[in-house]
Amino acid sequence: MPGSAVPASGGLLQTIMALVLVIGLLLALAWFMKRYGPRAMGASANIRLVGALNIGGRERIMVVEVGDQWIVVGAAPGRVNALATMPRQHDVAPQAALAAHAASAGSFGDWLKKTIDNRNAK
Repeated sequence: MPGSAVPASGGLLQTIMALVLVIGLLLALAWFMKRYGPRAMGASANIRLVGALNIGGRERIMVVEVGDQWIVVGAAPGRVNALATMPRQHDVAPQAALAAHAASAGSFGDWLKKTIDNRNAK
């Protein structure tokens, strides 16, 4: 029965096409779940990014609103440090609030000297 045998290349091509179809369906499902699936942080999360500023290649300063406080956060690869906290500003832009907070706190040099003195006193 030489005429009833299916050529091997046709079966291989059909298998490859089925594999491509299955992989395509998996990728489409993954994209759909990422786009429309459940979120890790729902609407009940009480945290919001107010603003951010890149200060270097991989360093950033961010203002994060948590409840009714703003937290100024410095972020670098492998580290996140809280730099300052302040009450939530309702009618002031985040940059203006940061400038006002920095002016009231004195210069950075004064702050650094005070921090070093506090650490040395321990």
